[in-house]
Amino acid sequence: MSDLFNKCREYQDAKRVQAAGIYPYFRPIESTLGSSVVTHGKRRVMIGSNNYLGLTHHPQVQAAAKAAIDQFGTGCTGSRFLNGNLVLHEELEKELARFLKKEACLVFSTGFLSNQGALSTLVGRNDVIYSDRENHASIIEGTQVALGDTVKFRHNDMSDLERVLNHTREKYEGAVIVADGVFSMSGDIFDFEKAATLSKKYDCKLYVDDAHALGVLGPQGQGTEFYFGSAAKADLIVGTFSKSFASIGGFVAGEAEVLHYIKHKCRPFIFSAAMPPAAAATVLECLRIVQQEPQHLENLWKNARKMKQGLTELGYNTLKSQTPIIPLLLGDDLAAFSFTQRLYEEGVFATPVVRPAVPEGCALIRTSYMASHQDQDLDYVLNVFEKLGKEFGIIGNVGRQTELAALAHVHFGA
Repeated sequence: MSDLFNKCREYQDAKRVQAAGIYPYFRPIESTLGSSVVTHGKRRVMIGSNNYLGLTHHPQVQAAAKAAIDQFGTGCTGSRFLNGNLVLHEELEKELARFLKKEACLVFSTGFLSNQGALSTLVGRNDVIYSDRENHASIIEGTQVALGDTVKFRHNDMSDLERVLNHTREKYEGAVIVADGVFSMSGDIFDFEKAATLSKKYDCKLYVDDAHALGVLGPQGQGTEFYFGSAAKADLIVGTFSKSFASIGGFVAGEAEVLHYIKHKCRPFIFSAAMPPAAAATVLECLRIVQQEPQHLENLWKNARKMKQGLTELGYNTLKSQTPIIPLLLGDDLAAFSFTQRLYEEGVFATPVVRPAVPEGCALIRTSYMASHQDQDLDYVLNVFEKLGKEFGIIGNVGRQTELAALAHVHFGA
């Protein structure tokens, strides 16, 4: 026998990084100012946020949240299944289904619960999930809770997906192909049209997590389906409101009968407290704004293109990013921590991504950009990256750039 807590006392990884003075997590934000934050008493340009449309400070959004608190209080104090179902939730479901052109929608307390709940509810013992290797942790959690098997395919590789479908599909009854619409670390877009073709060929459902695509892709930010603009449709769209829609919560959208089933069978939905009133009202107002004020989406893409071009021209390896998520491959975990700390000291707030979120030796700085970034802020960030790129031997080091390119090709297909 052993003490259950021994592993906690023996865990030293984070303590070593803290002792080295390069620990990048849990930094207390004192205030937010558009595309900047104040931490440790200093203003820093935020390039690590998922607030893509910059709507967290939109006056109409803030007013809607305050009005909801006045009408409904600060919380629902129960699950939607029992005493926590508000007219706000139902209005949001109706409006979001219309926006996404789906029959129905079901709103969850978080995006994580949406994936965990939908997959665990729908996938039975004789079913299979075909999952992209770079899928978000909430999808992975859903595959682990689901009773059926999970078969992984190489990241965004439709040839590999067909290979595993061809070898395994006949073993199972039901099947679903699951992938992010926009991959949260590499910033590339799921090969949706080819996946849709394979889903029909092998009699699978197609399930897309649009957490980082909602508000970003498509003419009005409707997501992956609308970005491709084809006749192909996903059977289920899942997402979160904690990015472009400036709130918290999640959703599943699709066929009405499927949503009715999830609504009455999904334990993470039934046994979780409902989205707070202010959160639901925030999302509803954001949904109206994205349709009425296209300038936010236009500014987002203008800023994303500027940064992609600038960082690439400096010599950084940005993988296959096609979106406002622009990763910078550094390779070594310690280098990523040290680089992030230097960014912080220079007034730029970004986040490192290290193993196990990426393969060992493939640490990166995940940068992401917002509609609310101003040119002077972005120019400042590029100047800092130029300075630190030279300091860390990335810019002007042909050998290092060749090494990183090889890593990107092997692990990310970039």
